[in-house]
Amino acid sequence: MQNHQKLHLSKMGCGTWAWGNRLLWGYDPKMDEELQAVFNLCVENGVTVFDTGDSYGTGRLNGRSEMLLGRFCREYVGPNQEDICIATKLAAYPWRLTRGSMVSAGLSSADRLGKKVDLVQMHWSTANYAPWQEGPLLDGLADLYERGEVKGVGLSNYGPKRLKWVHRRLGDRGVPIATLQVQYSLLSTDPVTELGVKEVCDELGIRLIAYSPLALGILTGKYSENGPFPKGLRGWLFKRLLPGCRSLLDCMEEIGRSREKTMAQVALNWCICKGAIPIPGAKSVGQARQNIGALGWQLDSGEVAELDKAAAGTDKKMVQNIFQTG
Repeated sequence: MQNHQKLHLSKMGCGTWAWGNRLLWGYDPKMDEELQAVFNLCVENGVTVFDTGDSYGTGRLNGRSEMLLGRFCREYVGPNQEDICIATKLAAYPWRLTRGSMVSAGLSSADRLGKKVDLVQMHWSTANYAPWQEGPLLDGLADLYERGEVKGVGLSNYGPKRLKWVHRRLGDRGVPIATLQVQYSLLSTDPVTELGVKEVCDELGIRLIAYSPLALGILTGKYSENGPFPKGLRGWLFKRLLPGCRSLLDCMEEIGRSREKTMAQVALNWCICKGAIPIPGAKSVGQARQNIGALGWQLDSGEVAELDKAAAGTDKKMVQNIFQTG
């Protein structure tokens, strides 16, 4: 039986992408309390879309991100409680080959959450390496929708050509695509400017979600080309990108100063002005407050144009997701 309940998406989602990665380190009761406080603060302030995935907290942690998010939902009592939307992404693992395996994955996510998933999403397309695998997995998402197990179906890392193909495939079954996630920020504009996914989303009635809207922290202004840098691959990436984006960061800082906003808030508000729902991570109450500060105001057209020009002038961009399709 198809679920006809409306899927609610707020103007801005506060994602659990960063939470999932952090939770790979292990169990930490103090961290859990902090994340609960982050969740409560977000919902109280009208930020009610939370994005996670069944691959966040894998192995011995056994879906820890979904379990924590489900617990936070159950324990929260307050404003906007009825508007909370939990979105999870199901990974296209090599061993998930059938529609039944995707249905099972969705039901397992619901078990960990302790509630039905509001929005179930294909985490990535297999078109770049195993296109034969994708059809059955999409059929499984449609099965979840038709059975009333989810309110909406979404996609992640799809370009316009593949998006149209999926839209036709699911449309034949009467299953609408609610959302599309792509890596989108002032340092990752290609999905919109080069691929044109926003135009296709608007044409098909799909909401665009921007993941990594702060470019892993580069757009917060916390880091400079002189260091210090984070450890590992992230540090290598920052060393590569920061020298070439100084003019962009200066532009963001100037606009932020005139608005009495932080650079991060400028970056998030830019995404909103572009018609996207940004899903920044928040590991602390302080970060959550900063994210919330991107709401309730709007950059003017001149400021957006300045930022667009500065972004286009950067000589290096964020590395694109290898699963992003055309």
